[in-house]
Amino acid sequence: MPSVQLKVRVIPRAGKDELAGRRGDALLVRLQAPPVEGAANRALARFLAATLGVRPADVTIVSGERSRDKVVQVNGVREEDARHLLPSCAPEA
Repeated sequence: MPSVQLKVRVIPRAGKDELAGRRGDALLVRLQAPPVEGAANRALARFLAATLGVRPADVTIVSGERSRDKVVQVNGVREEDARHLLPSCAPEA
């Protein structure tokens, strides 16, 4: 099964869930959810899954579960598709 890893910088408690470009080498994602009890992590999984057309269960936080800076693995998506669907994103090599 294809998969891709993405570097993500999360901005919790935003006005709406959205892609907001890049910060350094990471995809910047604004989320309405607060960073408490895993709410922002669950919101991130749902948001990326909806954006990339996969199930939330296909999105796994590999590192940074308690940080704003995360590495996320998305199963069922090829690197080329991720680049197309997330144009401001460069998947981690």
